[in-house]
Amino acid sequence: MGSDSIERVVILRHPIERVWAALTSAEGLSRWFGSVAEIDLRPGGRAFFRWDDLDQESVATIAVVDPPHRFAFRWAIEGLPGHGAPQTLVDFTLEPVPDGTRLRLVESGFAQAADDVARSAHKANSQGWDMELVDLETCLDAAA
Repeated sequence: MGSDSIERVVILRHPIERVWAALTSAEGLSRWFGSVAEIDLRPGGRAFFRWDDLDQESVATIAVVDPPHRFAFRWAIEGLPGHGAPQTLVDFTLEPVPDGTRLRLVESGFAQAADDVARSAHKANSQGWDMELVDLETCLDAAA
């Protein structure tokens, strides 16, 4: 895998449609991914995420919308200036499995940045995804 990408696979004990809604709706995202989310769910559409506890926000561009199986967006690499800077691709793939839904997350493209920036962003996002995916599972379980 190397430092160009982050990959996580989790099995969520929920139907694929519920997981899809949690990933692709402003209401669903606001429950687990940051404090506030807005999304224009179409390729080329914009998504906005804010984390009040971290005083951070991010704007993403939707890349792929293939309900309920694949959703992807591009966003800035942390530590790089915003406009025109390289971006990573965050790609969610959903697959029904007997116990619910297999969610595969791959964030790739860190190698476009300088080594120190790429390493730092990769580490921060690795830890971030670990926490966010736990939050996703918690929020889905709570709503069940």
